[in-house]
Amino acid sequence: MLKVLLKKQMQEVFRSYYYNAKTNTARSKAGTIGFMLFFILLLAGVIGGTFFMLAGEVCGPLVDAGVGWLFFTLMGMMAIFLGTFGGAFSTFNSLYLAKDNDQLLAMPIPVSVILASRILNVLLLGMMYTAAVYIPSLLVYWIKTRAGAGVIISGLIMFLLISLIVLVLSCLLGWVVAKISLKLKNKGLATAVISLAGLGLYYFLYFKAQMLLQKLVTNATVFAGKIEGAAKGLYYFGHAAEGDWLSLLIVAAVVAVLLILTWMLLKRTFIGISTATGATATKKYKEKPLKVKSQSRALVGREINRFMGSPIYLLNCGLGILLLPVIGILMLIKGKEVLGALASMMGGGAPMVLLLCGLALVVGMDMITAPSVSLEGKTLWLIRSLPVRSWDVLKSKLSMALLMNGIPMLFACVLCAVVLQASLAARILFVVLGMVLTIFFALWGLFIGLKKANFNWTNETAPIKQSAAAFFGMFGSWIYGIAIGGLYFWKGRTFAIELYLGLVLAVTAVLSLILFLWIRYKGPKVFEKL
Repeated sequence: MLKVLLKKQMQEVFRSYYYNAKTNTARSKAGTIGFMLFFILLLAGVIGGTFFMLAGEVCGPLVDAGVGWLFFTLMGMMAIFLGTFGGAFSTFNSLYLAKDNDQLLAMPIPVSVILASRILNVLLLGMMYTAAVYIPSLLVYWIKTRAGAGVIISGLIMFLLISLIVLVLSCLLGWVVAKISLKLKNKGLATAVISLAGLGLYYFLYFKAQMLLQKLVTNATVFAGKIEGAAKGLYYFGHAAEGDWLSLLIVAAVVAVLLILTWMLLKRTFIGISTATGATATKKYKEKPLKVKSQSRALVGREINRFMGSPIYLLNCGLGILLLPVIGILMLIKGKEVLGALASMMGGGAPMVLLLCGLALVVGMDMITAPSVSLEGKTLWLIRSLPVRSWDVLKSKLSMALLMNGIPMLFACVLCAVVLQASLAARILFVVLGMVLTIFFALWGLFIGLKKANFNWTNETAPIKQSAAAFFGMFGSWIYGIAIGGLYFWKGRTFAIELYLGLVLAVTAVLSLILFLWIRYKGPKVFEKL
């Protein structure tokens, strides 16, 4: 039974590789093999290749300094971090929020078997991330030191032990997230915030890593002495991969204890968390006048609730909402120095155009309207059955996107205009053009969403990340934003910056008007035929 459940778990993880959600048919063998090869190339070639080069730079100086164990400690910590970061949120979903938990618990299957299949699934996923970091590190060390059979075997055992450490941390983090989510009403927003916080931490550590590695390599002996004296566990952790069997035995014993404790915790709490309904607010009835929303407010509220309630929708189509204010504040603090340097190298109007292109790329990343039509899915009949005009439904999708992106874009544009070294007319055109671009991209996304609507999906990831509407919506916006900069550096520098921005504004406004008229008069007919 455990083998059957584990096979089912892995099929769910890689479902998109052998099943086409758009056509609701199985992929051909060639297509499945192609997707698998692409995944292997991405994991082993891109991620693994990156860490192979990193390990090559670090391994030599540390081994030559006689502290090869420090190399394995460093790379092992990286493997644990990447494996845990990649597996924590999948643990939360696959372990506690799996849609078939109720069905499996209703069957004559022991809870321990169900839990074991979930945990093994997390282990295999974590091993993929861990292997992308640690296996290249082992290869670099083995080549550098011409390692013997004992060192190779101990290194492979350490890879398994590190994978088990990743499993323990992923399960514990997933358990914490699950416990927190039970206390929250808006789980989608909470998951998105936690994911963004983790993403921010990842990139912070990534940008700091190069500086830290340089200091570590330069002062390897000093750091090694401090770690060996103050943190003996890290010394054993690294020394085990070099073929020290006592260190390997100590690490294995610690990991075994952690595994047993984690299993006991999960087994004790699995049923309670996986079957919990979450936080429910208890309200005492108080008589008060009924507030009635207008039809337009109700429709816009419906779109906002869908957007805020979906972590995938938020993370893939709402990142720019947070980035735009950050860009504006950074430009207010450091903008004069950066823009002044660009102006001295490229000319007076170049900084304004480059900044506008950057803001356009961020807004173009937030393709809220592109998947909004497809997200109606199999519940499209609900909105169609109401006494609501199709145009009002489309207008609500457009209004929600403009509300979400328009306010942050206006904030960013105004702050950027404050530090721009240009005439007042140029600054006003900069702000107005930024807002018109926001409107244009929202209209473009809704247009392509109507033309490429796909309601035949079982997971909302398909319309948000894997649909033609999302692809053409985002890349079409990016191409337009890049074209603004490309045309300026090709021919636009012969014009005054005010004239160039005015021409771009005029063209964008005309295109926006054309798209709006199509959506207003053709869009409802297309929507009603879907």
